[in-house]
Amino acid sequence: MCGIAGFLLPKPTEPAETLGAVTTAMTDAIAHRGPDDSGAWVDPLAGIALGHRRLSILDLSAAGHQPMVGADGRLLLSFNGEIYNFQELRSQLQALGHGFRGHSDTEVLLAGIRQWGVEETLKRCNGMLAFALWDAEQRTLTLARDRLGKKPLYYGCFAGTWMFASELKALVAHPAFRREIDRDALATYLRFVYLPAPFCIFQGVRKLPPASFVVLRAGMTAAEARPVPYWSAREAAERGGRRPFTGSLEEATDELALLLTDAVDKRMIADVSLGALLSGGIDSTTVVALMQAVATRPVKTFCIGFNEAKLNEAAHAATIARHLGTEHSELYLTAEDSLALVPRLPELYDEPFADPSQIPTFLVSRLARGEVTVALSGDGGDELFAGYSAYSRCLEQWSRWSRLPAGLRDGIASLAQAAGASFSGDGVTSLGGKRARKLVAKLAGRAVRMRGATPVAMLADKRSACGQPEEFILGGRDLPTALTDAARVAAVDDPLLAMQQVDIEGYLVDDILVKVDRASMAVALEVRCPLLDWRIVEFALTLPPAMKMTSGGGKRVLRNLLARHVPPALWERPKAGFGIPVAAWLRGPLRDWAESLLDERRLREGGLLAPRPVRCIWEQHLAGTHNHERLLWALLMFQAWQARWCVDLPASHAWSSAAG
Repeated sequence: MCGIAGFLLPKPTEPAETLGAVTTAMTDAIAHRGPDDSGAWVDPLAGIALGHRRLSILDLSAAGHQPMVGADGRLLLSFNGEIYNFQELRSQLQALGHGFRGHSDTEVLLAGIRQWGVEETLKRCNGMLAFALWDAEQRTLTLARDRLGKKPLYYGCFAGTWMFASELKALVAHPAFRREIDRDALATYLRFVYLPAPFCIFQGVRKLPPASFVVLRAGMTAAEARPVPYWSAREAAERGGRRPFTGSLEEATDELALLLTDAVDKRMIADVSLGALLSGGIDSTTVVALMQAVATRPVKTFCIGFNEAKLNEAAHAATIARHLGTEHSELYLTAEDSLALVPRLPELYDEPFADPSQIPTFLVSRLARGEVTVALSGDGGDELFAGYSAYSRCLEQWSRWSRLPAGLRDGIASLAQAAGASFSGDGVTSLGGKRARKLVAKLAGRAVRMRGATPVAMLADKRSACGQPEEFILGGRDLPTALTDAARVAAVDDPLLAMQQVDIEGYLVDDILVKVDRASMAVALEVRCPLLDWRIVEFALTLPPAMKMTSGGGKRVLRNLLARHVPPALWERPKAGFGIPVAAWLRGPLRDWAESLLDERRLREGGLLAPRPVRCIWEQHLAGTHNHERLLWALLMFQAWQARWCVDLPASHAWSSAAG
């Protein structure tokens, strides 16, 4: 796992020393992603610079150094990620006459592109990746990202200079970069507490969408740079809807067992120490069980515990670890451990991000990094096998509410929301009044979902922290996303499949995987997700609803597989959260910190957030009449992020005006 960065000038105006210095500044900003080695390659005659920070996983020798030059000198590559089937590709390429100096997957990727081209090579790769490829003959810079977007990649154009990086902090280090906040992106962030691709908090920057590549040339405008998709979760869902799996549950379990065992086996290839993150839930337990089944020694597993009973799964994880015979480590966290991390969050997540489980995810990553460099996780199981209770709730509610005429549903929703508004002031202070407020707020939330035209629209509401972000963002408007744009929803008859598809393209990619990437890479830990092997994704999208969800919950086929390795009594229990008690902390130990960030004068001077509605929900939360924890955490994470990243810094004097 690594970090990449670089840029392409509109004209070759800068000497090699300046190009190298800027590239090094960019990669130094993401040194945490690759503490083992660094590299920079520049060509002043072409105005191109590629930078790299290396976390050595495969081929620890100098033969794995990047940026890497192809055998014929034409192609140069800065690559972040792992290609799990690189040995198979290497054998195919050797049969075609290619030779190799080392045994890294980077060298295989270069040879594959030389042989098959970028798009075909991406289709052949099974892994997680983001790369920048310079073609010295064609004078093109190609950026690419893996199917599920496991590895991040930002890019943008400023004063004609194209730049790219694994994290925003590397772009900020470029002297041509301009930090102007995109109000529409901010509104979209406030709705979902994360920023969906391709949007970015800064104007002029985009996230490269998963499963796509873009070809850039010097002098090309932003409008001309159009990503090209090479895979689509939506198309995979539509294929699965047309040709669903027709076998029995046991046959489906057998197929999943074959695919997941192979995916786990491939992700255990490393030249460094390896372990797993074990929460005690179905997904991580299945991964660890399959790891231990193929391992020749006890697998190292890691878990953190909480003193709050409803958040704690450590005891369950320890029981499973004993059953499987893993070498288990656990750390119980205090509130002080989590609170101490809060001031660091804007540095770790250099784009506004407000999933509170970002804190325990970082802490368990830090625990694991004390002993291993690579860890497998169970991410993806909820989206692929319908593990979220939101799916069943949406389907149940829709089955009832869809019987009502749309006009009647809209009228009921309007009445409930009006009742909620009447309780938004401070007039009711009695205990009964507080209970009434909470009840009305709950009914108002359900009323919003009643307006949903489809279960997907209802899911979008459940995923939203703020139904009307325009009320809080001055001059901002909510942007269309996988969850809110009907045109991006798979054309399938099964509403559960449609909900899974939009969650894969939205919540999974832009919340779960962003959280895991930033938290783990902050401590130079590589996290691999066997369930997100694209073959398993496509298989899961063929399963009929009965193989995913029953009256007892989701993940039916995954549960069936796990039962073959671990007795259900050890893991059958209600799903627990992996988070922190935000609501209580905002009324307690974080109150002063939050008050300073939400100070009315500060809000007015910032010019982005509307002071009155922000102060209203803050006061309601403090009074205990409402629980606005998700929205408040999103507002606070933005305010803290803005304070860290939006203070103007002096431009580099070494950068000429011609280069931007």
